[in-house]
Amino acid sequence: MVHHDDKTVISIMSDYQGDLSQFAMVVPVPTVLQRGQIHIGDPGVVKHLDDYSAPRLVEYDDPNPCQMFYPGAEAGMRMSRMAAPALAERKSANALGVKIEAQYTVGEYDIVILSARQSDGLETWLNENGYRIPSGASAALAPYIRDGMKFFVARVNLKEQAKTGLDYLRPIQFAFESPKFMLPIRLGMVNAAGPQDLVIYLLTENGRVETTNYRTIEMPTGIDVPQFVRDDFSKTYSAIFDRQVKLNDLRGIFTEYVWNMNWCDPCAAPPLSHEELKQLGVFWLDEQNPPPGWGGAPRPMYRPQMFIAATAGVVLTRLHVRYTAATFPEDLFFQETGDSNNFQVRYVLHRPWDGSPQACAAAATYFQELDQRRATEARNLADLTGWDIADIDRRMGLNPSKPSPAWWQNLWH
Repeated sequence: MVHHDDKTVISIMSDYQGDLSQFAMVVPVPTVLQRGQIHIGDPGVVKHLDDYSAPRLVEYDDPNPCQMFYPGAEAGMRMSRMAAPALAERKSANALGVKIEAQYTVGEYDIVILSARQSDGLETWLNENGYRIPSGASAALAPYIRDGMKFFVARVNLKEQAKTGLDYLRPIQFAFESPKFMLPIRLGMVNAAGPQDLVIYLLTENGRVETTNYRTIEMPTGIDVPQFVRDDFSKTYSAIFDRQVKLNDLRGIFTEYVWNMNWCDPCAAPPLSHEELKQLGVFWLDEQNPPPGWGGAPRPMYRPQMFIAATAGVVLTRLHVRYTAATFPEDLFFQETGDSNNFQVRYVLHRPWDGSPQACAAAATYFQELDQRRATEARNLADLTGWDIADIDRRMGLNPSKPSPAWWQNLWH
């Protein structure tokens, strides 16, 4: 989501399962969109945004203790449809209180903008036009109809999609004006098989973005973890996020990244270029002086480093939420805060010095502290993930940790 004043640009990249002919998407929008307000985006730019803001590992080499003292350490609702009948005639739509406000083919999508007077009429129209939606969807549609919102309905035009030669759907983008800074998520729960997982990238001009109607929580960060985490950081971070979700009863929205797009430190990927930001809808950048682009493919982990670009005035906030209809009964409403402090989810690896304890007096002390540090790293990982600490000790080659005594057990003994 790109948002500034009352202007918003939303880009949705859909990862679908099944036959393309059975894919469709319905998104509430505040106004009837003109053809020029809808665009097909570049999936590579979306991936770059994800890589740039992703939770990361940083790795430091321990210095030689003999040379220095050792320092302490889915908006919208995806619906399958039956085999592709033509859209119902306007007379039938009108009879159901549904009005076809506009129709377009944009790229590989056939798009219809609908308005409705009653939710059950809209549900009937969708069913009659081949959208296989869950029974009772009218209850989820009703609040949007009461608010006077329209419905952006997109499904795949198979002939146009075949022309692209791609085996995936490109992101669909739409721009509109509205005083509301919000993302509709309730429709996506109608046909949800369990909790939904949503990552939102919000691009604004000034400070970080937070939700106004739910708790916004920063993920744990800056914590030392064992070396073996490097081998499968994706699995480790999934466990860390799962634990935070469980600890907060699926009722929090988690901040994973906040940074001005003109730099990063450390960088999981280079910042987006001026042109890439414009492709996502950032419309307030100086078009007369575009900064140089960034080259090179993103890597899974960078050593600590800093990139400087000329894209000041674009702050990226990355929010991650897992939710159900019971824990998130309302859509997401946002506010751009005045907080300009940077934040990133990162975990720290320390590569031990490979010298000998006999090299010098400081080396013996270093290895004693190293054993203590590795035990701390094991406990940190157990706390972050909920994994069994004995298994972590085993992977690290440590003696199994004994449970810490209760605070009172040694009080009088």
